[in-house]
Amino acid sequence: MVIADNIKKSFGSLEVLKGINLHIEKGEVVSIVGASGAGKTTLLQIVGSLDKPTSGKVFIDGTDLGQLSEKQMSDFRNKHIGFVFQFHQLLPEFTALENVMLPALIAGKSKSQAETDALELMSFLNISNRKEHKPSEMSGGEKQRVAIARALINRPSVVFADEPSGNLDSQNAEELQKLFFSLRERYGQTFVIVTHDMHLASMCDRMIKIKDGLVEL
Repeated sequence: MVIADNIKKSFGSLEVLKGINLHIEKGEVVSIVGASGAGKTTLLQIVGSLDKPTSGKVFIDGTDLGQLSEKQMSDFRNKHIGFVFQFHQLLPEFTALENVMLPALIAGKSKSQAETDALELMSFLNISNRKEHKPSEMSGGEKQRVAIARALINRPSVVFADEPSGNLDSQNAEELQKLFFSLRERYGQTFVIVTHDMHLASMCDRMIKIKDGLVEL
């Protein structure tokens, strides 16, 4: 599902990634761990199409991201890639339901289909009762569930999560961790999770350790 082939990334004279190779299978839940500054988030942004490598190639579901134009990349990202961030990034002026529906509407789904799909996900995530609430009216755990529903609305090939439990208390973090595996069972979803939470990391199918810009073998 995800292939990173000799990914290098430099910022000026600073080489952050020094030749990363990854193969992640469809339906895997994989964690990426390492000390602060090891290059985890940089790697996630590159394999998630939010940044470009200095050299190397990224393939998602057989598509070479480096061959796509900006317009093609935007379309591909919308339909094939989901993102979950530490600080949920919900739009404050929209309700939970509207936030979840937004990527589906951008992808060209009808409003009725987007709403049906959003409500199905929100029901599975136990947040249907919050559908008319705005982010300011929800708890941290509820907001993160809305963010996950939004990431899944277009049934993406892969979901990339950057410290998804980092802003949650221990109970909500534990529930979120279990949720990823429930979603994998329900939808066959592939997850790539950058985390400092070693409990979450150890629950995953595989743990990939990044040290000094390389995969630690």
